[in-house]
Amino acid sequence: MRQFAPSAAAAYHTAGLIVFFSLGAAPTPVYRLYQEAWGFSPLTLTLVFGIYALALLGALLTLGGIGDHIGRRPAIALALGLQVVSLSLFLCAEGVGGLLAARAVQGMATGIAGSSFGAALMDSSPARGPTINTVAPLLGLTLGVLLAGLLVQFAPWPMRLVFLVLLLACLGLLLLLPRVPETVRHPRRPPLRALLPRIAVPEAARLPLLLSAPLVVAVWATGGLYLSLMPSLLRAATGSASSLTGAGAVTMLTLSGLGGTLVARHLGTGQVLRLGALCLGLGPLVVLAGVFWASLPVIVLGSAVAGLGFGGGFLGVTRWVLPLGGAEGRAGLLSALYVISYLAFCIPAMAGGVAAGHVGLVPAACAYLLGLAALGGGALAVAARR
Repeated sequence: MRQFAPSAAAAYHTAGLIVFFSLGAAPTPVYRLYQEAWGFSPLTLTLVFGIYALALLGALLTLGGIGDHIGRRPAIALALGLQVVSLSLFLCAEGVGGLLAARAVQGMATGIAGSSFGAALMDSSPARGPTINTVAPLLGLTLGVLLAGLLVQFAPWPMRLVFLVLLLACLGLLLLLPRVPETVRHPRRPPLRALLPRIAVPEAARLPLLLSAPLVVAVWATGGLYLSLMPSLLRAATGSASSLTGAGAVTMLTLSGLGGTLVARHLGTGQVLRLGALCLGLGPLVVLAGVFWASLPVIVLGSAVAGLGFGGGFLGVTRWVLPLGGAEGRAGLLSALYVISYLAFCIPAMAGGVAAGHVGLVPAACAYLLGLAALGGGALAVAARR
């Protein structure tokens, strides 16, 4: 079978990243329907969300580098196979147990795919690989939420159709995979120690990583709020029952994040850190005002402001911290950064679900937003003294 040229291979890997991150965000507009159909609480909803992030983190730390050993194509095939299983579980789910299983398998698949597609993209296109690796996940999140919101609102089978469409996309990627050149010269069986979780922070990067932690937590906790509780919060605060309302807020966050990433490429690292922290502090306060006033436009505006920090803030952290690891310590430093990121992605959202069960969704979400604003303010103070 004729192999793809390097440019076509890079396009394939880019499409793979977009599809996988679309899959991670696609359930968000459907959560409300699951709640209505099966009557579970906000805590259960955030548990369904959180298990995805924890499974992703576990796979990233244990299997994320497996493509370096067995080759890019086998690793991508493994990720696609797991994703097909996950989507089949979504299509067959009849209760919370099925959702938990589907999200856990999906998290494992995304953890393998993120590193495998990303590394293969760097192999195929070294010049454009770093930019695409930054932009493709945000674009995938945007498309996944928007596609799911449109299908839930206007198409039949609202709890199933989006997963069927994305299942066909994964099968298409599997069919094309034999045409993708293998870029690992000598694939080999990985030693067992390669599967052990590894975190090693070089001494030169320890203090900057610690100082950047409030900004990292603010970035990912913002994403966790939007991808778990935001659709339900918008319905409770504004009375809108449209699935596009929640999808629109998440889309505004990710699109603005994409814009923030592109703008931040042309600014100095210190400027990016300060701008990201400022937006992550102000955005949640604007959203909070929108919740109090039951104003969807104000909430969308706040989402746009927070999105600038969401995209630009994390880029600023990686530009500041990762070079300090050197060539030999960069992988361990990146693993440590991912640990902080994904824990911040799921634990605050799950805590918000617990609080919602005791005090109600709107008060719990308001406290969450205040916490995000405080983190943004703390990060701004650190960035101003950097």
